[in-house]
Amino acid sequence: MYSRQDSRYQSLLSSPEQAVNHIKNGETIVYGMSICQPPALLKAIADHIRQYNLNNINIYTFLPREHTRDTVLSLELCDQITHHSWFTGVADRVLTRYGLSYYVPSYLHQIPRLCRDFMEIDTVVTTVSPMDKAGFFSFGTGNDYISTAARYAKKVLVEVNHNMPRVFGDSQIHISDIDGIVEYDTPLLEIAPPVEKPEDNLIGSMIAEMIPDGATIQLGIGGLPNAVTSCLTDHADLGVHTELFTEGMVDLIEAGVITGKKKNLHPQKHVFTTAAGTRRMYEFMDDNPSMESYPASYVCSPEIIARNDSMISINSVLEVDLLGQANAEYLSGSLFSGTGGQLDFVRGAFDSKGGKSILAFYSTAKKGTISKIVPRLKEGAAITTPRPDVHYLVTEYGTANLKGKDTRQRARAIIDLAHPSFRDELLWEADTMGII
Repeated sequence: MYSRQDSRYQSLLSSPEQAVNHIKNGETIVYGMSICQPPALLKAIADHIRQYNLNNINIYTFLPREHTRDTVLSLELCDQITHHSWFTGVADRVLTRYGLSYYVPSYLHQIPRLCRDFMEIDTVVTTVSPMDKAGFFSFGTGNDYISTAARYAKKVLVEVNHNMPRVFGDSQIHISDIDGIVEYDTPLLEIAPPVEKPEDNLIGSMIAEMIPDGATIQLGIGGLPNAVTSCLTDHADLGVHTELFTEGMVDLIEAGVITGKKKNLHPQKHVFTTAAGTRRMYEFMDDNPSMESYPASYVCSPEIIARNDSMISINSVLEVDLLGQANAEYLSGSLFSGTGGQLDFVRGAFDSKGGKSILAFYSTAKKGTISKIVPRLKEGAAITTPRPDVHYLVTEYGTANLKGKDTRQRARAIIDLAHPSFRDELLWEADTMGII
């Protein structure tokens, strides 16, 4: 029986400043994704680097959040820290644009293997839930790559936060595998559902019609995928196998719509690798035996995804060209996000028996002045989902199944999804490109 008063726990417990005092020049540090990023330890690392004028520090994460701006992403430390991100966000988007932080292109299911086989990690830092009586801490909202990195790093420092939910699955680390403990209770970052747009219900309703009862769903990042959940209230026995667990899924579980009874894999369990929502969602997850978290190498593996029949993946993109190539990463010539798990689920869902991969997007941007269906992706834009992989596309103007269609058929189907004011121009462009 372990407790906070246990001698081993007390021997590892220290201030954030003491916990990081081993860090020296040339080290590689990995910290947790999004909600799991530990504010006290990150501040201590930044202060330690300043105090001792350390250099050549390499730091890696996925989707850095707000509290990193004044710590490891501080402009004054850019010459001492090389910051890398597997997925950029609000905290490092501008820095990446100007070469002050660096994006590492990676499929999410491969990042744990990168941590294990391609990196020499000196220190891992992440937020965890309090230790249970068996001596285990939980990675809570973020399993993703951090659980693997922690098992292969030279040192593991955890920031215990009583607000971090205790989650089941392969989401625990034992005190015997930890080198330092910091206690810091602060509210977890909350991600409120975005304000709905008029098109959301229309798009959500069309997607809901494509989802059969008993299907297993995955929702990607963004307002559109999450808006689909409000249109699924009349469905029955849906399951969850998802990269991101969201607030809308909690609504469906509490309403009895999501039960997981029909899943081939982990029946009656809600499987995820990372989660972001509000305090209400975190409290729902805490000590809930139906919630199971696994590393991204498992959850986002296309082979594993395909093992659930009627697997439906729903993700958003920024733009699609007339060849059917989808860009979810670049906006206005700059990196906006990252590859993440989109293509993992696109491929896994299509290979599932009865599965569908759906990419949803609004037909226009900037109050209808810009078409998100373009003749060609701009030079430098990323192709997140290549044209042979795209299955269904959905806008407020309809749905299109691109599988099995030739380039002419695909172009016409895509143009039909565009706002009417842009269709003639797109038809002309398709003609000049020689595809219709």
